[in-house]
Amino acid sequence: MSRRRTPLPTPAPPAELGVHHGLAYSLWLPEGPPAGGLVVLHGAGSRKESHHDMARAARAAGLAAVCFDLRGHGESEGNLDGRALDDVAAVADLVPRPVALRGSSLGGFLAIAAAEAAGAAAVVAVCPATRDGLTRGLRSGRYDLRADVPGCEALLAEHDPDLVVETSRVPLLLLHAEQDESVPVAHSRALFARAVAPHKRLIVVPGGHHRSVQHDAELQGESLRFVRRAFEQAS
Repeated sequence: MSRRRTPLPTPAPPAELGVHHGLAYSLWLPEGPPAGGLVVLHGAGSRKESHHDMARAARAAGLAAVCFDLRGHGESEGNLDGRALDDVAAVADLVPRPVALRGSSLGGFLAIAAAEAAGAAAVVAVCPATRDGLTRGLRSGRYDLRADVPGCEALLAEHDPDLVVETSRVPLLLLHAEQDESVPVAHSRALFARAVAPHKRLIVVPGGHHRSVQHDAELQGESLRFVRRAFEQAS
C-alpha cells in the first residue's frame, strides 16, 4: 500500500513588491519587530529572485530583508552605471536600522564599496569580484546585463575595495570558495589581510565554485549570526 506524501508548506511570499527610485525590489519582514535590516545584492547578470533564499533566511532570523535588481538587470530601470552606490544607499532606506549589506560577486564589490554611503553596520561579501575583473568583463560584454560602460568604469576607478578596507571600521565577513573559477580566493585573503575593521572574519570553503557559497544554508546562517553580533555591538 502506498502512502500519500504530505505536501511541503509553501514558503511565505515577500511582504511587498515594488519600485523605489526606479529599482525593482522585494521586501521580506519577520513576524515580530525586526532586529535590523539586510540589503541583499546580486552579481553581474543575475537578479533579485536568485537570492530570495537569503532573504527568507534573514526573515527567519528576525531581520527585515530587501532584494533588488541592480540597474541593467531584471525589472529595474536604466543601465548599470555610476549610480550603483547611491542605489544601494537608497534601497537601504527600505529596511530598519541598523542595516547590513550582503553581496555576491559584483554584489560583494558593491557591498564593500557602498558601506559608508549606506551607513552599514556590517558587510558580508561572498566571493567579491575584483575591480580589474569587473572592468574586463564589462568591456568584453561577457555579462548578461545592460551597462553604461564608461559610467561603470568611472565608478570602479573611484572605489577600490582594496583601499576601502584599509580605512573602513565596518565589521567585515568574507566568504569564498577555494576553487572559485571566476574570482581567485587570493582576492578575499588579500582583502582580509588589509582590512582594519576591529571585527573581521574570513571563511574559505574547500572546493566549491563561484556560486556554491552564496546558496549554502549553513554559511547563510553564519552570515546572519555575524550580522546580528555586529548589530548588538553597534547598539
